[in-house]
Amino acid sequence: MEVIICQDPAEVGLVSAAKVAKIAAAIGPSVVLGVATGSSPLATYENLRALVQAGKLDLSQASAFALDEYVGLPIEHPESYHATIDRTVTVPLGLDSQRVHVPDGDPAGLETAGERYEAAIKAAGGVDVQILGVGANGHIGFNEPTSSLSSRTRMKTLAPQTRVDNARFFGNSIDAVPRHCITQGLGTILAARHALLVATGANKIAAVRALVEGPVTSLCPASVLQLHRRATIVVDEEAASGLSLSDYYRTVFDNLPDWQRLDI
Repeated sequence: MEVIICQDPAEVGLVSAAKVAKIAAAIGPSVVLGVATGSSPLATYENLRALVQAGKLDLSQASAFALDEYVGLPIEHPESYHATIDRTVTVPLGLDSQRVHVPDGDPAGLETAGERYEAAIKAAGGVDVQILGVGANGHIGFNEPTSSLSSRTRMKTLAPQTRVDNARFFGNSIDAVPRHCITQGLGTILAARHALLVATGANKIAAVRALVEGPVTSLCPASVLQLHRRATIVVDEEAASGLSLSDYYRTVFDNLPDWQRLDI
């Protein structure tokens, strides 16, 4: 696991975008992105947009797969992840909307929605780089604590704290937040060739400490990234303040060989 500690959220966005761009450039315009919603990755997407507009990154044939979607929320609802991904990823990065995929949260098709999404990812050749945020309780995607570490895309019930956290997107009304979702599983996330998780702020201290330096446990689903071959964790000083080996992580990043350095 690679841990990069940045000065502030702005630098997290800059560094994480540079990491994604480096991976994407090595693959080419048909790179397959895994994209997350929430506030954490927004600065990453903004910096990727700037790279695309400057002609430094070619995503003209890229595909994207969202992590999750609410169950029963119409796709035209502004807080559906269909709408959110279109607003924060598809349009800013100039992606072909036909190549951007979001899990099917229609209650009528839930029984097969997970299998269909897994098949679509497989047909695209798998995800090259999966962008992730992390919840205060350690969830990634909507894999809440006690999720199976080998799980695949399926329906989940949202934890009460997750619904509280997401109420800000629904007029601060927890009753408006759906109770169920469909999400890529932890096993699905582990299958991505690269994983990149971003976290900022004091409310992520415990989650970052647990996912980086704690045991691999379903009580902190993000800790499964310790088993990933190529996982990068990009955090700001606040989120990293609970890490015991922060000096070592800084030393590693400062002494990367030239071929591993980022263009920032």
